[in-house]
Amino acid sequence: MKHHIYRSLAVAAGALVSAHAHAGSSFIVRDIRVEGVSRVDPSTVFANLKIRRGDTFTETGATDAIRALYDTGLFTDVSVSTEGDVLVVRVVEAAAIAGVQFAGVHEFDKDNLSKALKSVGLAPGQTYNKALANRAEQELKRQYLMRGFYAAEVTTTVTPLDRGRVQLLFSVAEGPSAKIRQINFLGNTAFDEKTLHDEMQLSTPNWFSWYTKNDLYQKEKLTGDLQNLRSFYLDRGYLEFSVESTQVSISPDKKDMYLTIMLHEGKPYTITSVKLAGNLLGRDAELARLVSIEPGELFSANKLQQVTQTLVDRLGGYGYAFASVNAQPDIDQAHHTVALTLQVDPGKRVYVRRLEVIGNTRTRDEVVRREMRQFESAWFDSQALKLSKDRISRLGYFTDVDVTTVPIEGDPDQVDVQMKVTEKPTGAITLGAGFSSTDKVVLSAGVTQDNVFGSGTSLGVNVNTAKTYRTLSITQTDPYFTVDGIQRITDAYYRTTYPLYYSSDSSFRIVSMGVDTKFGIPFSESDMVYFGAGVEQDRFNTDSDTPQSYLDYVSEFGRVVNNVPLTASWKRDHRDSALVPSRGYYLQANAEVGTPLGNTEYYKTDFTAQYYHSFSRGFVFGVNLQAGYGSGLGGKSYPIFKNYYAGGIGSVRGYESSSLGPRDKTTNDPIGGSKMVVANIEMTFPLPGTGYDRTLRVFTFVDGGNVWGDEGNSTGSNGLRYSYGMGLEWISPIGPLKLSLGFPIVHHSGDTYQKFQFQIGTAF
Repeated sequence: MKHHIYRSLAVAAGALVSAHAHAGSSFIVRDIRVEGVSRVDPSTVFANLKIRRGDTFTETGATDAIRALYDTGLFTDVSVSTEGDVLVVRVVEAAAIAGVQFAGVHEFDKDNLSKALKSVGLAPGQTYNKALANRAEQELKRQYLMRGFYAAEVTTTVTPLDRGRVQLLFSVAEGPSAKIRQINFLGNTAFDEKTLHDEMQLSTPNWFSWYTKNDLYQKEKLTGDLQNLRSFYLDRGYLEFSVESTQVSISPDKKDMYLTIMLHEGKPYTITSVKLAGNLLGRDAELARLVSIEPGELFSANKLQQVTQTLVDRLGGYGYAFASVNAQPDIDQAHHTVALTLQVDPGKRVYVRRLEVIGNTRTRDEVVRREMRQFESAWFDSQALKLSKDRISRLGYFTDVDVTTVPIEGDPDQVDVQMKVTEKPTGAITLGAGFSSTDKVVLSAGVTQDNVFGSGTSLGVNVNTAKTYRTLSITQTDPYFTVDGIQRITDAYYRTTYPLYYSSDSSFRIVSMGVDTKFGIPFSESDMVYFGAGVEQDRFNTDSDTPQSYLDYVSEFGRVVNNVPLTASWKRDHRDSALVPSRGYYLQANAEVGTPLGNTEYYKTDFTAQYYHSFSRGFVFGVNLQAGYGSGLGGKSYPIFKNYYAGGIGSVRGYESSSLGPRDKTTNDPIGGSKMVVANIEMTFPLPGTGYDRTLRVFTFVDGGNVWGDEGNSTGSNGLRYSYGMGLEWISPIGPLKLSLGFPIVHHSGDTYQKFQFQIGTAF
């Protein structure tokens, strides 16, 4: 391109010399004429020419004008000549891109590639730039290399069209992707290769590589794996550990890759002493109790980091916003020991002058501020700020919440706290389809808005239809019905239930409609107590196949039963995640009483407890316990439509869903009972070959439980049922999916079994 520019300048200079032989060395430009433009507006040429009417024309000015027009990138040739005192500018326009196409591309989405090229100027209507097209070609090839396609070839074809246009075609011969065939470690003696392979994301091909893509070499993944290896060794005392070299080689046919990692392990170091130094604020004993590292332990970088962060957090809770704790190791290489000194510098204690909410374009300030546990004009408290961030994040209105402490210039005793939020759409229209081994096809649709007009109030309309259960519900939740944080939830619903084993030719069903309101009162940051009341009407449509238990209930209460229940519940959630918990516990207790205002008088209590413990990376032990008890009041029977059921996924796996417990004497259909207990023990661990992917896990389980009821027109129960088995959990794009293969341990006459079961949205 530069050679072409210089050639044009030389031609222009020659023309000027010829013109000057008649016109003199300089003259006043009376007029300017532009020739050769068709797509480019002439005003663009005049704006970049740098010569105006009335200017004195010189050869230096002509050279500058040509260079300025070339710099626009709109022209492939520019020349300047004179006709008397008229300056003539002749240009050849650069071609316009008529279209950009791709051929042979299978690994990438073509629409995404087109958008990427458009962002850099390669799009229909843009001026063609050869240098830019070459860079796009190299970038496309680089993207293939990052995905392991080392044999990929990219060719750019430029086809001239009429009216000064060109068609761009990027042709790709992808070839095979290069797989990692071998990962070798050299220098490792303390740990075998299998142990080190488990710390790496990159791996050789296995049966699940199609999902993880971990058998494709990526430099970024290797860098992360080397850091994981370093952390692994440092957590086990190997202070001298280092990665001396890494070698990546590829086979001549570019199909196989080989990684060789040279390690220097050294020896494990033992801690001889740990002491605190610096300004301890007179809290020596208190801070010393936070140091969980003991002499005689192997050095652990992770544990040391946890201790220093714990100390910083504690100092932050006392108002020291910029506290620091630096570990100073005194290493004895001869004896492989290390003495640790934790140098504490609390800095200055500061007040929070102002709390600022930034980034909330729709959500009202008060919605964010009412979740804050740090207050203005109070001592800085890092624990309160962390709690505030967690509470704001749990609102679900923001994709990101960031807390920033801003020092105030000239006032070291005060800081401002900024809560930077990134809003996300909180309204959704959902259409879905799911499957379960019990209900078969489950269709759902809903319109929800979790942050109506930025007020924090949610409103939802949902429809679900399954073979045995259909519902329409409208729910409104006001998380701050009062300024003290009392929550109000109002729900109106219409349900059609086909109990037992639904048959398409049966007209037996229960139609329920009602409305209920409950208020949630926060008793602590993790405890919520609810009180509520509702009105419900249940209509029984019976037929000749209806179980006798239901017929008897209709005889006692009639086909239409009105119910006015009062409810109370308590919930505490200390899990690290509601979707994929790995530690913590969850407790919930519910009580419901049917009042004399309705046809039914009864009470029922439910209790749920869950506990999770991660004893090794990716391995989670979980326990779930559910119990329920109900009974009639005032000599009336317990409502049959309030019965508990057990069996199936989410309960006692290996038995058919809702099949355990009492059965009707006439039809032998399971009818549930007023008493229930279910316990589940699960061991969850990563799917082999997927690393530590928390969205895809396998589990083993042992279940136990049953349902009991009053004798009468029912039989069954006779003791607990137990089962064992294994399964797969996947957090899929359409919701949590759980598959299980269960085998009953206890067999009784009349039990029905179902080994394979699955469901979307299972809680445990």
